[in-house]
Amino acid sequence: MNRIDKKFKALKKAKKKAFIIFITAGFPDLKTTEKLILSLGDSAADILELGVPFSDPLADGPIIQESSQAALKKGTNLNRILNLVKKVRKHTQVPICLMTYYNPIYCFGEEKFIKAASQAGVDGVIIPDLPPEEAGEFIKTANKSGLHNICFLSPTSAKERVGYISNKAKGFIYYVSLTGVTGPRKALPKDLISHLKSIRRKIKKPLCVGFGISAPAQVRQIQKVADGAIVGSAIVKQIKNNIGKPDLVKKVTLFAEKLARA
Repeated sequence: MNRIDKKFKALKKAKKKAFIIFITAGFPDLKTTEKLILSLGDSAADILELGVPFSDPLADGPIIQESSQAALKKGTNLNRILNLVKKVRKHTQVPICLMTYYNPIYCFGEEKFIKAASQAGVDGVIIPDLPPEEAGEFIKTANKSGLHNICFLSPTSAKERVGYISNKAKGFIYYVSLTGVTGPRKALPKDLISHLKSIRRKIKKPLCVGFGISAPAQVRQIQKVADGAIVGSAIVKQIKNNIGKPDLVKKVTLFAEKLARA
């Protein structure tokens, strides 16, 4: 069984909700990313998303864009990230998803990527610019390798699409809480909870919410109606604020733990 499925099964049995953390791989460097994976996976994260840096990240706000550019300048690429996952797999069983735009996968080669990701210990892949309607062969090959393709829903998703995604989804469904790019928000959209309640009744897979979540109160708000909360920009900001400090990993982990305990 895929580690993502195992995690949600265990959480459901314990009557708990998932806390999912996004970090940009290679920010500030791959060695620090390795330490963060092990630390966050040990104490705060139920699932980790590793962002693959890309030069034109359309869905990302300024915080993650800046971290991606910094990681690219350090020479971070898909191959090095896969090697990193393979390395940390010796020490942790935390489910790991790669969040990447399609271009790095295309350049790597679809089949080659799926095989390499699966062998490295990646559990899922989140591709913002590859809708499932255009990913038939990719999804088919990924399914054979046990690699989950995580699908998106948003506030603007039509009823028909909700049903389509529910049937196609593997692992969990990533619900984008707002239109626009990633980044912390002081308040979540007023109609978010009603949207989530409506969609929750129509889907079979766990529903996890991301974009704009940065405070414990927001995590609590999301977890009351969804199966998990995803926090990215707020974590990446903490990493940025502690670059050069010897206790970076400790401080970021403590921040994440406060959110996870919400």
